[in-house]
Amino acid sequence: MEINQANVEQVLNGFRDPETGRSVVQQKQVQQIQADGNRIAVTLGLTTHSAPIWEDTRKAAEALLREKFPAAESVEVTLAVHDRPPMKLGQIGLTAKSVIAVGSGKGGVGKSTMATSLALGLKRAGCQVGLMDADVYGPSVPHLLGVNQRPAVEDGRIIPIIADGLKVMSMGFLVPRGEAVVWRGPMLHGAITQFLRDTAWGDLDYLIIDMPPGTGDIALTLSQMLPLSGAVVVCTPQDVALLDAEKAIAMFRKVNIPVLGMIENMSYFLCPDNGKRYDIFGHGGAKKRAEELNVPFLGEVPINIQIRVNGDEGQTERNFEENATRECFEQITYRLVWNMADKLIAGQEPPPLPSLTVL
Repeated sequence: MEINQANVEQVLNGFRDPETGRSVVQQKQVQQIQADGNRIAVTLGLTTHSAPIWEDTRKAAEALLREKFPAAESVEVTLAVHDRPPMKLGQIGLTAKSVIAVGSGKGGVGKSTMATSLALGLKRAGCQVGLMDADVYGPSVPHLLGVNQRPAVEDGRIIPIIADGLKVMSMGFLVPRGEAVVWRGPMLHGAITQFLRDTAWGDLDYLIIDMPPGTGDIALTLSQMLPLSGAVVVCTPQDVALLDAEKAIAMFRKVNIPVLGMIENMSYFLCPDNGKRYDIFGHGGAKKRAEELNVPFLGEVPINIQIRVNGDEGQTERNFEENATRECFEQITYRLVWNMADKLIAGQEPPPLPSLTVL
């Protein structure tokens, strides 16, 4: 194929945007093409929603051009930010491109730490991220992020707390420390509605929702309010935890929320004194169960003293500064975004979910 601008654009017409799964040419994301002699240079615009996989996307575009133009001596794809604001979701007015619930079948598996770390991982990659603590009875996100101030209200809208670059909303900001929340279902539904509808989240790439443990009715409430992109299930390796994780997966599927993956937390302990590895709760159970349930496996997180220390000190972002933990959290973030993009590019986008008009 002759190297010229028209042919390069024709080839790129078949290259798909990882956020939408549509042609980058049709989406007007090819900002510049230079094709002269044996040199091809392209400026490709990508949204911050796909920031964790930008480099892989750039390499894929270069590989495609080299394949189609073998005579080219130089092929270079440069990335630029393509601005594409999110549309409003459902009737609730939330402007977020992806809403992801992080749940578990039981408490004590580190779900809130995983939800917070996932939100931080997306933020560090360059995404615009909100973190909503829907664990109304045991809100721990404020503690994990080291924030405890009460949010302001402007023009009838709650202003989320900014913590480590995240927009955060939690019942922990509204209830005094140590005071129990004793609510029935309708009050719980009202709180979740207010967090989603009346919080000034602004434009988000991702809203991560830390769910309460178990299989309560919050998942049903969320599924009726807005189309969730999916759910991530956190569990530990032992059989008793995996049984409860299966129930969580069944719950999400029953309310038509796609399960985007499983995370195995407390996967093993690497002793800092002797370097030996101990599988305290067993190992690999979540990965095996994920394969059996046809659920993507996002990764494993070890038992690590520093993860506990960081959470206790309200410095969860330090999980990305420690060599022993940074890689596992970055891989989980990467795999989640890559899996979502891969389904879109393959034309396997889940159908939109019904939304409930909120009065």
